[in-house]
Amino acid sequence: MSENRDYCVIMCGGIGSRFWPFSRKQQPKQFLDFLGIGRSMLQLTYDRFAKVIPKENIIIATNEAYTGLVKEQLPDVPEQNILAEPARRNTAPCIAWAAYHLRNINPDANIVVTPSDHIILKEEEFKTVIRECLDFTRDREALLTIGIKPNRPETGYGYIQVDENIDDNFYTVKTFTEKPELDLAKVFIETGEFYWNSGIFFWNAKSITAAIERYQPLLATTLCFGENLKGDEERGCIERHFPFCPNVSIDFAVMEKAENVYVRLADMGWADLGTWESLYELSPKDKNQNAILRCGTLLNGCKNNIIALPEDKLAIIQDMDGYLIAEHDNVLIICKKADEANLRKYVNEARIRLGEDLV
Repeated sequence: MSENRDYCVIMCGGIGSRFWPFSRKQQPKQFLDFLGIGRSMLQLTYDRFAKVIPKENIIIATNEAYTGLVKEQLPDVPEQNILAEPARRNTAPCIAWAAYHLRNINPDANIVVTPSDHIILKEEEFKTVIRECLDFTRDREALLTIGIKPNRPETGYGYIQVDENIDDNFYTVKTFTEKPELDLAKVFIETGEFYWNSGIFFWNAKSITAAIERYQPLLATTLCFGENLKGDEERGCIERHFPFCPNVSIDFAVMEKAENVYVRLADMGWADLGTWESLYELSPKDKNQNAILRCGTLLNGCKNNIIALPEDKLAIIQDMDGYLIAEHDNVLIICKKADEANLRKYVNEARIRLGEDLV
């Protein structure tokens, strides 16, 4: 590891079911090249942070089923920098393991934690924001996230209500609200006090482990983090105990409870590529607002659709408005693109009725 105190943890262990049928259990969305530029979402995230953080200080937190994919896509990452979780237990256990792991390597570690499925359109602004945030948490007992000014009442994101301005674009946080209903999201937009929670977090190892021990003592004791385990002992403990961790997000487990929470407001061309609807928002569109992703189409009376089919296939579509039309391998789906709840239902129904091979 480098003498540099700054570290990055990239979380890439999710299934990405909201991008079905492209995102599958065997190869989730973070390992796919959704933008058609020859780099997966994980690779783009790694490339982005490698411009700010020493490469030897980048940690990949994933599910053990995806260790091979991580090694294949990021061959420069040493094996000891891959934290392979034996079970899916949401972001709090993932972040807890990474934080204690880094504290054992460097007690003064200063950490940025990021998902692997973000789009950043303003790279220079991004680098400036990341550096400023790392400076903010390096020697301060603070839990920090990045807030994004919302441009629509999005129900798939968390919201942060800002409070006191303490330094340029840094504010204390008044409240967190996770994925509100549409009516409440509209109120948030109208007040001007609420920002999207980017899901990118900053803290030093001492601050986050202290918060975990205060607000989630069961999580800390489940993973035997008080025993200062390293190397094979640490991995053996994780194998035995990680599956018994509470399945809880870091937002609910810590950020909503802690008092030393801050937000840095930023405009860096951020988008969370979490759903087909979000990909539609980012994609170029024809004159009728159809987003056509690398496939042949003849459209008649169609508008506001996103169409993702095999490149060698021609689709002739008539009179559809606001639909997702996607085919990958052995699955074709046609449904309202904004109806995320139904898409999840279809994934579960396919799993139960037709087997795991389809998901």
